[in-house]
Amino acid sequence: MRIKEGFTLRTLCGEHIVVGEGLSQVNFNKIISLNESAAWLWEQLQGKDFTEDTLTGLLLEKYDVSAEQAQADIAKLLAQWVEQGIVEE
Repeated sequence: MRIKEGFTLRTLCGEHIVVGEGLSQVNFNKIISLNESAAWLWEQLQGKDFTEDTLTGLLLEKYDVSAEQAQADIAKLLAQWVEQGIVEE
């Protein structure tokens, strides 16, 4: 997987927002907001190929969470990112 070209993480009024740069990315019907941990993961992935295991490993290194919880959280997060069209497989 990889973050799709043209999407950037911005912080606006303390909120982490993924925005599309360029007219082909504009969709004002949906704002993609990330919590602190998802924003941190996004920053770690910029310009890199990754897998679900990559993200799980990053989450386990940064946060005190069980492997099972990390895997479940990452599976949910990636499903959302794929559905929103901000990553490509």
